[in-house]
Amino acid sequence: MKYKDLVLELTLREIKARYKQSFLGFFWVILNPFFQMLILSFVFSKILRFGNLGVPYPIFLYAGLLPWTFLANALNASLNSLSSNASLIKQVYFPREILVLSTILAKAFDFFLSFGVFLILMVFFKIPFTPFMLFFLLIFLLQALFVFGIGLILSLFNLFYRDVQYLFNLVLTLWFYLTPVIYAPEFFPEKYRFIFKLNPMAVFINAYRKVLLGGDFPKFSSLLIGLVISLILFAFAYKIFKKLEGVMADIA
Repeated sequence: MKYKDLVLELTLREIKARYKQSFLGFFWVILNPFFQMLILSFVFSKILRFGNLGVPYPIFLYAGLLPWTFLANALNASLNSLSSNASLIKQVYFPREILVLSTILAKAFDFFLSFGVFLILMVFFKIPFTPFMLFFLLIFLLQALFVFGIGLILSLFNLFYRDVQYLFNLVLTLWFYLTPVIYAPEFFPEKYRFIFKLNPMAVFINAYRKVLLGGDFPKFSSLLIGLVISLILFAFAYKIFKKLEGVMADIA
């Protein structure tokens, strides 16, 4: 890759800048989803009480929070990846998608740090480690491709229309409740479950839980739908992004 050194440098810059002068540093990456898990686990296992999930609710929830947090953080960072680097865009040419990619790679670093806590929880709750867990990396790559596609579109639109970020926060909140992060799809009214088949994040989260907690193959038919959606989205986003790349320096 011609610009791999630039990608690495920008990714490291993103990681270092986020934790510069931070007392807890990288621990914030772990503490954020961990405390979300503790609070939501108390509410939904002690107060509202979901039915039998086959595994303890805290680790079931954490398996959904991790990929969702990666999506939310990566897209929020991608939103301003072009506008916050306006001076760099105006000074020198390089493929602008590198700015989006570097923010997503930085959030992927956070994701894998938090995944270490998930492995500890598996030991704590006595969830067996199985060979099916190897599918975890495949699912992550599919999700990362999906996130990259959306990140390209969001960063581009936010460069032209800065109020996109406010609309996105509203959409993200709605999207969260339509994704089985805090609940299992089986608890959703059956006539509305078709939503999960059209929601790639529901597909990815269900697949993560299947291979990590269920000790089984992911549902390949659903993953295929997720792959097709991700590829189409990325191809469309990349085409639009490159088409407008030439005017970014004038708008930034």
